[in-house]
Amino acid sequence: MSDAFNTPATVDPRLLETLVCPVTRGPLTWDRQTNELVSKGARLAYPIRDGVPIMLPEEARPLD
Repeated sequence: MSDAFNTPATVDPRLLETLVCPVTRGPLTWDRQTNELVSKGARLAYPIRDGVPIMLPEEARPLD
C-alpha cells in the first residue's frame, strides 16, 4: 500500500479493462497523481477511496 489511507500503488490493468465510464460507456485511464479514474469523453474524474473506485457521476470531479 502506498500511504496511510491504504490507496493502492497501482490499479490492476484488468480492472481498467472491465470498468467503463457510467456516463459515456467509454474507457477510463488511471491518474496516478490524483488517484482517480479519468473519463476523457465525459471530462470527469472518478475518485478511488480505500482502493474502491467510486463510479457515481455525482461523486466525480469535473475536468477543466
